[in-house]
Amino acid sequence: MIAVACTVGLMATPAIAGPASVAPGGPTATRTASGPTASASTWSGLTAPLPTRWTSQVSPTNALPDYPRPQLARPSVAAPKWLSLNGLWQYAPTDGFTPPVFGADLDGQILVPYPAESVLSGVQKHSDYMFYRRTVTVPKNFLSGGQHLRLNFGAVNYDAAVYVNGIQVARHLGGYDSFSVDVTAALRVKGPQEILVAVHSPVDSATIPVGKQRLDPDGIFYTAASGIWQSVWLEPVAATSIASFTATPDAASSSFTFKATLNGDPTNARLAVDVYAGTKKVAAVSGAAGGTMRVTVPKPRLWSPADPFLYTFKVRLTGHGTDVIESYAGLRSVAVQLVNGKQRITLNGKATFLLSTLDQGYWPDGIYTAPTDAALKFDIQKTKDLGFNTIRKHIKVEPARWYYWADKLGIMVWQDSPALPTGRNGSLTAGDKANFRAETAQMVGQLANVTSIIGWIPFNEGWGQWSVAAASEVGAQIKAQDPSRLVNDRSGFNCCDTPGDPGTGDIIDWHQYQGPALPAPDATRASIDGEHGGLTLTVPGHTWPGAPINPYGSVPDAAALNAGYEANNAVLRDQGAPYGLSGSVYTQITDVEGEQNGFFTYDREVEKVDEARVRASNLAVINAGSKPTPPAPPGTPGLGGVDRWSFDETTGTTAADGVGGHDLTLRNGAKFGPGLAGNALVLNGVDQSAESSGTLIPTTNTNYTVSAWAKASSFGGAFQTVMSEDGAATSAFFLQYSGADKRWAFSFASIRALATTVGMPVAGQWYHLVGVRDVTRSRLSIYVDGVLAGSVGILGGGDLGTGNLQVGRGQFGGNPVDYLNGSVDDARVFDRELTAAEVAALHEAGPGATQ
Repeated sequence: MIAVACTVGLMATPAIAGPASVAPGGPTATRTASGPTASASTWSGLTAPLPTRWTSQVSPTNALPDYPRPQLARPSVAAPKWLSLNGLWQYAPTDGFTPPVFGADLDGQILVPYPAESVLSGVQKHSDYMFYRRTVTVPKNFLSGGQHLRLNFGAVNYDAAVYVNGIQVARHLGGYDSFSVDVTAALRVKGPQEILVAVHSPVDSATIPVGKQRLDPDGIFYTAASGIWQSVWLEPVAATSIASFTATPDAASSSFTFKATLNGDPTNARLAVDVYAGTKKVAAVSGAAGGTMRVTVPKPRLWSPADPFLYTFKVRLTGHGTDVIESYAGLRSVAVQLVNGKQRITLNGKATFLLSTLDQGYWPDGIYTAPTDAALKFDIQKTKDLGFNTIRKHIKVEPARWYYWADKLGIMVWQDSPALPTGRNGSLTAGDKANFRAETAQMVGQLANVTSIIGWIPFNEGWGQWSVAAASEVGAQIKAQDPSRLVNDRSGFNCCDTPGDPGTGDIIDWHQYQGPALPAPDATRASIDGEHGGLTLTVPGHTWPGAPINPYGSVPDAAALNAGYEANNAVLRDQGAPYGLSGSVYTQITDVEGEQNGFFTYDREVEKVDEARVRASNLAVINAGSKPTPPAPPGTPGLGGVDRWSFDETTGTTAADGVGGHDLTLRNGAKFGPGLAGNALVLNGVDQSAESSGTLIPTTNTNYTVSAWAKASSFGGAFQTVMSEDGAATSAFFLQYSGADKRWAFSFASIRALATTVGMPVAGQWYHLVGVRDVTRSRLSIYVDGVLAGSVGILGGGDLGTGNLQVGRGQFGGNPVDYLNGSVDDARVFDRELTAAEVAALHEAGPGATQ
């Protein structure tokens, strides 16, 4: 069965060449075809620009020899019957117009399955069009008893035409999904069989899913991976055989639902599935092969990162011959559920914080293809060792063995769709969109049996997203295809292309570098920080050639990196759970080409962080986030506030707090003078203010409101602060006049809610200003004279309020700033967010009223 994402005119007459020979082996032996027409002894790699510890282990006789499809092995994972075609193939770039010539040698050679641009391929050069050719002698026992022969490709980028003995047997489009074809009818009666593959890999010149591949790598976009980049193999099958097998788990009912698709005649085909826990058979079910079957597992053992237990399935298909395969899956469920008043991600019914790294799956020697299976496992194992429980597989689909290791080692996976090229959202055609949908559906279908995948992400930061609604549309498509997993319709909808919240899916996802972002869940969706961090540390001698990039901030040494990461994590630990955050994604597990913000260098030789410190920090975050606290009480009722200063004194340096007892001290000659109701605090705009003797507003994780009547004697380009609270270096908030925008504002250091609907303020005029911090909705709002004048979504919690409350100045960089030249009357603090109706009532009552 061949999956074709779509048909696009990428190649005139697809081209390819002739047969290869293989060493025979036992009926269940793992076999590797001996060299193609090119002799293995003549093969030599190029100089690696940055070798890994595995580079030297790769050779023409040792190119990814492990069985490539662990979830569908016939007859078993321990003894699969297959013939690897990895190794040296003949190779030649071409022009896209020259047809293939069969039975003739090609001039060059390439080590399959490493992409042409990689040093491991022996080519290290991109070609838009290329021919691959080899011959193979099929073992006699592969074709005995009426068996058929299937030729399998893990992935070919992008358009592949496959010929066997000069007969075209397949045409496949799509660079990230596997395909398989029955080649029995094309085989010669005896002698070697010729396989020729013609490939078109346009990368930049077509609007197709390419992820981060670029012909001219730059910044956060990397080297292309063209041609065959995953394993190629032959296997004998029955006339009717199992094409795919899916076991959908449901932890709540301790059950699996099985479904198989078939190659060949399905008439009267029946399927029998035996379920094993280790070596013990614990359940069995059988039925017609065309439908679904459900089985309940006694004494269930649930899969989780802490206990990644996998059940084994022995599957027998009968009807037209017998096909036997072995598969596996873990019993687990993932959902968004209401926990302590907020929507949160749950694993097996329990709130679980998904602490993730960004993993882009790039290698300095193999580009898209890990040099060895041990290398493929390494990144996952190290992610787990560092204390993470999740990986975001970023804009790439991996070989099946990567997901096998994720399942087996126990790490949850957010799976991205490979993105369309950036910068083309406005010019995408109906065909481009349909192709993206089709390739996304193909990805979801092929990975449906992967236990570790807990959620799908079709769009990242709007790359290739043709409208805000497109995220909802594609997300709904995925959810209909796979309702058992979460769908994050768009990661980072606060950034960058086609920005906007689609309002759909299971997840609210913001990006913030360095961050982290702290979006709040809403009535139906859990929230995560989809990307943050990115602290850069360069390690000389372990870098990719060319200039490094530092998009998110650098640190001078490992000590600073450890401290910076722990500080970043402290925000997640202390604020994430109260905000309702269900997960986060740190950029990233390894450096990638010029990006040097990994925990490991690109060659995986240097671990930049203290593993024990990072692990302890990460486990603390997961523990805190997985034990969510109930929502905070709504705060003190009424409009009197928890602190209130009328400033009706006539002399002295103390302004009494008529509600909370937190008096303010006047600084540097600040005085009392005429106000709107009685007196007011009068300030000179140079160095005068009034401040408390301690922190009054616990700004971290809490809703609050500040209000005051204020007038400025003059306005200009400078900022002027009415109320603030000092932080470690910068005010936790500012109720202020923004000189940059010439508007009243309620602000954090990084963002301002501007009073855009009421125009520029007038000097000498009193205004009633109210700033509202709503943690639940992750918003700052500014009200002017009882009316909502502006609001903004806020990523994260701002600088923590650790110092005194201030009237008449702010703080920035550890220094007092933004003194008010004017007067303040009736200032109040509330330990909750006021509603619009309450703000209107507060304004209507006027200064001096005691609600």
